Amino acid sequence: MPEAELKNIALLIDADNASPAGIDPVLTVLAELGQVNIRRAYGNWAKPALSNWNKITHRFGLQPMQQFDLTKGKNATDMAMTIDAIDLLYDGKVDGFGIMSSDSDFTPLVTRLRQDGLIVYGFGMDKAPEAFKTACTRFIDVQRLIKTTQSDDSRSNGSDNESSIDKDLIELLGGAWKASSRDDEGFARLHEVGQIAGNRSSFDVRNYGFKRLSDLMRAASDHFLMERRDDKQLYVKRLR
Repeated sequence: MPEAELKNIALLIDADNASPAGIDPVLTVLAELGQVNIRRAYGNWAKPALSNWNKITHRFGLQPMQQFDLTKGKNATDMAMTIDAIDLLYDGKVDGFGIMSSDSDFTPLVTRLRQDGLIVYGFGMDKAPEAFKTACTRFIDVQRLIKTTQSDDSRSNGSDNESSIDKDLIELLGGAWKASSRDDEGFARLHEVGQIAGNRSSFDVRNYGFKRLSDLMRAASDHFLMERRDDKQLYVKRLR
């Protein structure tokens, strides 16, 4: 049987509104979707503010896309990224996008890409406008992602992240559990719960400082009971 063809993913970076410290974990996340063959970073590379991006372009295979500041106070980067994304869309060779920015100006672009059935992951700051976050298939807080990636195993398993588990998160996970197929004992497959919760663009375990949904559930043991069964799958049940 032939191997499934790898999805072609494009990463477009608004270098003026993104941290170079996030590039490695961002590429790791996008690898879950497919092969990141297109990697473009946009900005005025003559600016000292982009010097840290300049240092890593070769290391991470980024293609610098020069955009001069044609008018004071105006950023041509947004328009250039949008035009390139639409060109890639109409070429029909890209299966998904990563947009690394916290700029709400990209909201219409993301909406347009998703209308054609493409997956669009947004990577930005937690303070990014809600409209941009919800337009994305999934939005991931880059600062949280960096922290989670750098943390050691004990911390990533939830020992220092329990404070991020609030009432809203419990209700989101509880709603996903309720919407899942449950057995007579009230257990649902953890994978299905995660898929349903993932329909919310704001939900990604990395936004709460965890690497895996199972780690998050263990940290929320006051609310959920989790067990591994003979089929090697994890099952979860809401307690209260």
